[in-house]
Amino acid sequence: MDYTVLLFVLPAALLSMYAQFLVKNRFSTYDKVKSKRGITGAQAAKYLLQKNGITDVKIAHISGSLSDNYNPTNKVLSLSDSTFNSTSIAAIGVAAHETGHAIQHATNYSPLNLRKSLVPVANLGSKIGPTLAVIGIAMGQTAEAQSNLALFQLISNIGLLLFGGAVLFYLVTLPVEYNASNRALKILKESNTLDSEELKSTKKVLSAAALTYVASALTAIGSLLRLLLITKSNKRQR
Repeated sequence: MDYTVLLFVLPAALLSMYAQFLVKNRFSTYDKVKSKRGITGAQAAKYLLQKNGITDVKIAHISGSLSDNYNPTNKVLSLSDSTFNSTSIAAIGVAAHETGHAIQHATNYSPLNLRKSLVPVANLGSKIGPTLAVIGIAMGQTAEAQSNLALFQLISNIGLLLFGGAVLFYLVTLPVEYNASNRALKILKESNTLDSEELKSTKKVLSAAALTYVASALTAIGSLLRLLLITKSNKRQR
C-alpha cells in the first residue's frame, strides 16, 4: 500500500469534496432568500463599483452557475446565470466578492499582482510538472548507468520545480480570495446594500467558497510533498 496517498492526498481530497458540497448547499439555501432591497447581482456590482470610484470595469453576463470571475487584463467582471439577474442575498454576495477583486486591481493590491504574474508558471507547472516528475522517478528506478540516472533525476527535479510554481500560485490565491470576501462584506455593510442579518447569511456563502481554495491549496501541497518524499526515498535506495 502506498501510504503517501493516505497521508498527503486523501485528506485534501476529502476536504475538497466537503468544500464543494458546502458551497453548493449554502448557495442553494441562500439563493432562495431574496434581498430586502430587491436589487440583482449585476445591479449590486455596478453600484459597488461606482461607490468605489471605479468606472472603467465592464459587467458582462456569462453562462453557467457560479462561474463568476473578474479578469484584470481586460477589466471585465463576469457574472453567471445564477448571479447576474438574481435578487438573492447569495447572488449579491458573489457579485460583491468579484467586485472586491476589481477593487483590489484598482488599488494595486500586491498579492493580486503576484498571482497574475504567476498564471503562466501555474498553467505550465500544473499541466506538465507532475508528469515530468513521475517520468523522472519511474525511469530513474530502472536506470543502470550513472549518466542515465543523472538525466532522469534532472527531469524529475525540473518537474518538481515547475509543479512548485503551481503550488505557489495556489498559496498566493488564498489571501487574494479571503481579502476579496472581506472587502465584499465591508462594502455591502457600508453601502447598506444588505442589512446585518443578510450579511451574516452572505458571510456563510463566502466562507464556504473560500474553503474550496483552501482545499485546492492543500491538495497541491500534498501532491508536491508526496512526489518529494518518493524522490528522496529513491535516492536513498540507489
